[in-house]
Amino acid sequence: MKQFLLIFLFFILSVSSLSASEIQKWLRPTTVPVPQDNLLTQERIELGKLLFFDVRLSRDNTISCATCHHPKRGWTDLVPVTKALGFKKKRGPRNSPTLLNVAYQNRQFWDGRVKTLEEQALGPLEADIEMNMPLSTLIPKLNAISGYVKLFKIAYPNEGLTKESLAKAIASFERTIVSTESPFDRYIKGDKKAMSPNAIKGFELFKNKAHCTDCHDGFNFTDGSFHNIGLNDGELQGKELGRYNVKKRAAWYGVMKTPTLRDVTKSYPYFHDGSVQTLKEATALCASGGRYEMDVKNKSTSMKDRELNEQEIDQIVSFTKTLTGPDLDIIIPKKFPQ
Repeated sequence: MKQFLLIFLFFILSVSSLSASEIQKWLRPTTVPVPQDNLLTQERIELGKLLFFDVRLSRDNTISCATCHHPKRGWTDLVPVTKALGFKKKRGPRNSPTLLNVAYQNRQFWDGRVKTLEEQALGPLEADIEMNMPLSTLIPKLNAISGYVKLFKIAYPNEGLTKESLAKAIASFERTIVSTESPFDRYIKGDKKAMSPNAIKGFELFKNKAHCTDCHDGFNFTDGSFHNIGLNDGELQGKELGRYNVKKRAAWYGVMKTPTLRDVTKSYPYFHDGSVQTLKEATALCASGGRYEMDVKNKSTSMKDRELNEQEIDQIVSFTKTLTGPDLDIIIPKKFPQ
């Protein structure tokens, strides 16, 4: 009981000591970045949503964008798998990343190979192990659907249905995939009962002793950068090379983009390889400096053994659970343009 009272007193002091700038740092902005050539309109968002959930965008009419990025699973695979399953159940090289708050990212995909959502939107369509639909086939296919032609004419009156407007429409919908208010958000705004004493202690560990904010900082709990967190021992190959595949720079060897921790309880399994099933295991792995102490080429300097005990790891897990908010209020389309 005495320990609980001490933690609760610490909680009261920690809330009251937050400055206005610190509070703002942790709250999601009310608007998202939007390019001037693809301003958000309701028509574009609704069109993008239809396309996002329409399996006809895949070669065999079985896979949609939502197959690997479903709103009921934290915008990751509807069926939890370590690696994404695509065309004819082919297993991809990486775990599906969440699309939550993707509009705030300045690099897309685990390796950050493109900058914009418009560029990102077309990649999975053509990838042979994802939707396997060449744009040279897809654009005529969509132009043969009068309902889509009409909607594109309304949303993009001066462009028509092209690969560029297709990318813009999907990107417009993706910009609306944002995190909702979580217990942590209510706590930051001053609701002293929104987080438990254990979660509050976990927040302090997260910022200080555990150094989690070295990579997971700000309202989206990511630095938007790339790190090798020591998941693999020795030399890497293939897609595990990460950003190094984009350009052969020594500093990019084996690095992957830091994922957001928003709604993290919904998006398991974790990491780019989907090798971890639980938040506790993921937290312990990062807190101990990765899986291997030696022979990890280019491991991030932030990956160190922080000497956390089991109670401290549990407290950090309690905190990260408070980053989960309600599912977005979204109606999944059941009927599509004909």
